[in-house]
Amino acid sequence: MHTCEAMSQNNAVYAKNIKTIQTAVNDEWGEPPVMVLGTNAYVSISFDDLQHSYVRYYYTITHCNADWTPSDINRNEYMDGFADNRIEDYEQSMNTEMEYNHYSFTLPNEDVKLLISGNYRVDIFEDGKDEAVATACFSIIEPHVSVGISVSGNTDIDTWAHHQQVDFNINYNGYSVRNAVEEFMPIIVQNNRWDNHVEGVKPTYMKINQLVYNHNRSLIFEAGNEYRRFEILDEHAPTMRVESMEFFSPYYHATIETDEQRTNYFYDQDQDGRFYIRNHNDLDNDTESDYFMTHLTLKMPRIAGGELYVNGELTGNRFAEEYKMKYNDIAHAYETTLTLKQGLYNYQYLFVRDGETQGHTLQAEGNFHQTENEYYVYVYHRPFGERYDKLIGFGKVKTEK
Repeated sequence: MHTCEAMSQNNAVYAKNIKTIQTAVNDEWGEPPVMVLGTNAYVSISFDDLQHSYVRYYYTITHCNADWTPSDINRNEYMDGFADNRIEDYEQSMNTEMEYNHYSFTLPNEDVKLLISGNYRVDIFEDGKDEAVATACFSIIEPHVSVGISVSGNTDIDTWAHHQQVDFNINYNGYSVRNAVEEFMPIIVQNNRWDNHVEGVKPTYMKINQLVYNHNRSLIFEAGNEYRRFEILDEHAPTMRVESMEFFSPYYHATIETDEQRTNYFYDQDQDGRFYIRNHNDLDNDTESDYFMTHLTLKMPRIAGGELYVNGELTGNRFAEEYKMKYNDIAHAYETTLTLKQGLYNYQYLFVRDGETQGHTLQAEGNFHQTENEYYVYVYHRPFGERYDKLIGFGKVKTEK
């Protein structure tokens, strides 16, 4: 059984034939996968199977603690429904060189009702096999507290240079809690990247019914740079930042313009690491968008002491082997090839030092205080005597340029 990798709300794919897993609450693209308990909200989950021939898939649902480990509660305490649920909805791709089946389902549905707030992990299995092929993660909130967030380039490390300081407060007026300082568990996330999330912070000071987290050194993030972008929309013609589009049987190959190591801030209207599936005709994007072998190149000197990864929602923000850049000594560049569905993509290059699990922007992207980033604050609460973490507050802010 796979879990969402330690402290991760990111979707993950474990089988080579599974691609483009997506989650969306109320079909709102670009919003974090958080829905409100006791409303008509729903989460849509979809993925493609490149085997093309029909395969029976089913899913299981696990309630998780704030750290994404399974909660110590029974299934009937967090859901009504069956342990295993078959995925009934699927469609075959149409007019594509790379054939696939597109699977989708929504939660809750007539077979499953979710009862409590917190984190939820959905593991997807091929019928008859024990190892999950993919995982989708989302959260349900019972909104009892409000969260105010601000971000500044003025930090204790440097002033208006390479980092961003996150300050926030939790307002719990009207919510019953014995000891808010000890019982509340805020988790802070930048651009939906859980590799550099922050947890375990204590408030700087308290007001009446409010916890204030100001000038905390652990809430200083590398500012990074704006995400790089490309669009692979047309199988016959290059689109944005595509150097060439060619067909080498049996698939199309998209070569993205060579990237350079960044030493300056690069202004762009990015989408903070997201991707959006779309083809040039804007027909049925789910089933009529083809897959391209997409070639990325980053020209820069080799970096010792770690590995370089392409990163963004296109990789699930994961540092898996298939997203590692390989160095070409002849071209003096890092290279990789990803199998990507037609669409618009944001991405960046992150350096992971040997023995670490956190990515760093400095080496390939640089760090610049004016970079526009998104920050999320999740507030979990485990009241005295309870056996699971409630999600009682959620806030987000987008820094201004």
